[in-house]
Amino acid sequence: MLQNLKQALLFLVAFNSSMFFAFSQDKVTEVNPPEYIKTIQLFGGDSEFSGTPIFKLGEPLTVRFDDINGDEANYYYKISHYNFDWTHSTLYKNEYLNGFDDVRIVNYENSFNTLQLYSHYTLKIPNEDTRGLNVSGNYMIEIYDDDNEIVFSRRFIIYENIATVKVYTKRSRDLKHINTKQSVQFEISSPNTILKNPKRTVKTLLIQNNNINTAITNLIPQFTIANNLVYKYDKESSFWGGNEFLFFDNKEIRSSTANIRSTDVQEIYHNYLYTDIVRANKNYTYNPDINGNFVVRNLRAENSNTGADYAWVYFSLQCYENLNDGEIHLYGNFNNYNIDNSTKLLYDKEKAIYYIKRLFKQGFSNYKYILVKPDGTIDPGFISGNFDETENEYTIVTYYRAPGARYDRAIGKGVGNSRNITN
Repeated sequence: MLQNLKQALLFLVAFNSSMFFAFSQDKVTEVNPPEYIKTIQLFGGDSEFSGTPIFKLGEPLTVRFDDINGDEANYYYKISHYNFDWTHSTLYKNEYLNGFDDVRIVNYENSFNTLQLYSHYTLKIPNEDTRGLNVSGNYMIEIYDDDNEIVFSRRFIIYENIATVKVYTKRSRDLKHINTKQSVQFEISSPNTILKNPKRTVKTLLIQNNNINTAITNLIPQFTIANNLVYKYDKESSFWGGNEFLFFDNKEIRSSTANIRSTDVQEIYHNYLYTDIVRANKNYTYNPDINGNFVVRNLRAENSNTGADYAWVYFSLQCYENLNDGEIHLYGNFNNYNIDNSTKLLYDKEKAIYYIKRLFKQGFSNYKYILVKPDGTIDPGFISGNFDETENEYTIVTYYRAPGARYDRAIGKGVGNSRNITN
């Protein structure tokens, strides 16, 4: 009897351990918001632009979003820690979180003097419940409703300022792509203890224009010089150069501008943009952008967070290229570079143009058009073209896990820009 009980207990322990291991190996992805949640912004530290924030340990995090139902619904937040590859880390919550989560967001305001009513929510960390985050690494914040159903989630990264990362942008050494791709080379300098066995203990994340969906994660150091890890890859660390993002500026929402052909008011504002053309077959032209980002702004409001209005923005594209059963989508950080039915352009046979309308909060927004192939892969340059002269920003985050450690520390961040590209 006692022997059978022992065997049963051992089985339960083994079963629970295996279940936890399996759970911990599941990679997480972000949950995209429903139609009534708009303009999600995450800011880390003193960052001006939203996106996937990467900020120092100890700096504040701000999350903003709008609910255009405008009914002052209750929302709650939870924070989880993850490994480098976005599998669940084995840390307990009290190891990475100082205080509590699963708390209601109490800071919200209703829009003021806008045609589109909405409730604007602001979460700042640290606060009286969540006093801070204790360790570096990858994190996910999840927003829940009263029914404990997840509404949306967003990633962010916290790093310790231990390692120094120098970033260099080079033209591709492959003559086939010398005019269309940009290669990222970098060096990591850190204490000797970090450099021990770096091919197993050090990992890197390469991000172009704050788009973590297209990041490169599989590089290992090629060689070591003194205390420096050197990564001089070409093909393995290359990105398509792309083209400068297009933009529209409706911070003065009632007027036409250089990018907005006309404006009218029905129940809310409607902004009609000029028809865009295919740029892949044109020469590169420098057109300053904010690398796919957006800024909320209303020139007539004291507080743009609650005073900026919403408008239906109408996009159109003249494209005579054969799509080979692919789809054209609107692309940018306005929706976290997500691709779904709400970003797909339709075709008007009479006008021979592709078109889409989308609800945007007033301000300055970048966008571009991409081709999504039937197999789901993206051709970012099919409409815009790829040019080595394009100004892109590259961010590199360095991770380290010491032998026997239970989580991946983010130990450094480096930023480079292709405006300084060299051969």
